[in-house]
Amino acid sequence: MRILLVEDNRDIAASVSEYLEMKGMVCDFAYDGLTGLNQAVLHEYDLYILDVSMPGISGLQLCRTLREDKQDTRPIIFLTARDTLQDKLAGFDSGADDYLVKPFELQELYVRIQAIAKRYQGQNKRMLTLGDLAVNIDTEEVVRDNSVISLTPNNYKMLLLLIKNSPNVVTRQQLEYELWGDASPDSDSLRSHIYKLRQKIDKPFAVQLIHTVQGRGLRMAIV
Repeated sequence: MRILLVEDNRDIAASVSEYLEMKGMVCDFAYDGLTGLNQAVLHEYDLYILDVSMPGISGLQLCRTLREDKQDTRPIIFLTARDTLQDKLAGFDSGADDYLVKPFELQELYVRIQAIAKRYQGQNKRMLTLGDLAVNIDTEEVVRDNSVISLTPNNYKMLLLLIKNSPNVVTRQQLEYELWGDASPDSDSLRSHIYKLRQKIDKPFAVQLIHTVQGRGLRMAIV
């Protein structure tokens, strides 16, 4: 499970991420709301943990943006010191699935994550579609025109980033970061991955979905 933790207290962020990673989860974190929103748009997560009071935009604003603007239905847990009934009602009204007040026990947070994730997986089959292309995020199955397409892990990451941001442009830098993080890849590595992805997604079909935007990057769209 991959989790995004948006928390401006670096000690709490470190403590939570270390504990969850010890439990076998992958935990990315951001220290302000705007950075958290950017990461949520660029990457694929299974669950969000948000503080309420943060620089940039608040956790409540971030939650509403994910729910209303991005149509993101994945579970959201608030982790905050705000403990009044009105605070809790505001959190749930913004779209949260759970609300845990600081100070808290890491084990309780972990149990809540497991319970919400299990319930969510039972209720939702997450699909991303573009024309006759469908990507099942839960099973990582890729289908186009009723044909199953086998992709390498890196090609799947690229496809997920492109289709999630469709029809917007994804820059080369964003693609490189998705594949290699902060490491600097060989200059031809990304070009090779793009070629292989196009061979799988576009070449056998009449309609091209992956388009080059000169000097900027790639976009997925039906044009």
